[in-house]
Amino acid sequence: MQPPRTIDAHHHVWRLDRGDYAWLTPSLRPIYRDFDLQDLVPHLTCHGIEATILVQAAATEAETAFLLEIAERSPTVAGVVGWTDFEAPDAAGNVVRLASNRLLVGLRPMVQDIEDDDWLLRDALVPAINAMIRHQLVFDALVLPRHLPRLLHIADRYPGLGIVLDHLGKPHIEAGTLDPWRDDVARLAERPNVTCKLSGMANEAGSEWQGDHLRPYVDHVLACFGPDRILWGSDWPVVNLAGGYDRWHDTARILIPEASWPAIFGGTADRVYLCNRGRK
Repeated sequence: MQPPRTIDAHHHVWRLDRGDYAWLTPSLRPIYRDFDLQDLVPHLTCHGIEATILVQAAATEAETAFLLEIAERSPTVAGVVGWTDFEAPDAAGNVVRLASNRLLVGLRPMVQDIEDDDWLLRDALVPAINAMIRHQLVFDALVLPRHLPRLLHIADRYPGLGIVLDHLGKPHIEAGTLDPWRDDVARLAERPNVTCKLSGMANEAGSEWQGDHLRPYVDHVLACFGPDRILWGSDWPVVNLAGGYDRWHDTARILIPEASWPAIFGGTADRVYLCNRGRK
């Protein structure tokens, strides 16, 4: 059997003059510049990564169109996780329109930045989510630990919706806090429509992070989800704030048992984003 191709399941590109990255300010000096795919290529080459999933970084459909244009020209980008306004009057129609592009594999509302902690529970989201299910789009969940019980409700309410938990739900790694994140993640893992993205951990661990700081969190998701429901992502170039692509990639290889590499570093992303969603 052919081994699965290696996939970076979570990275970004951006161009500052687009003007829609509200979170990206000069205070984030290491990443406050333009990043394009050519900046990423050396890392992909170094680690033998064959394909990527390009993820939104701005809460605008204009940025999603920008990413899709990049993906159309790239042999490496296998899919795009974009953004749409889930509460727009014609949200379902917007989802259908975006899904007509074969490269769109998912949508990601930036829940972590929404003031209402119960936003996920709003009835206004129902038409957009149902449209996602019909068109086999993945719901990328950019949430914080306090949102996990709400995400559990979404997983139960929409069993046909594929959900990817971005960045393990952003546990408070720097503080060494495991609870209640640990129990909430275990409950999410009981839902077969939820998978977990091993990404963004370095940025939650503080500037002095070491692999041992990450190990309890990695071990927990491995025990709960298993390798066939975990996918690795670099979160590049945001990871440049916390040691960079190569350090995070190499640390993940150490923390993950070698027998699980084929699934976590490619196979799960291929199935969740591409094969099962009819976008391969």
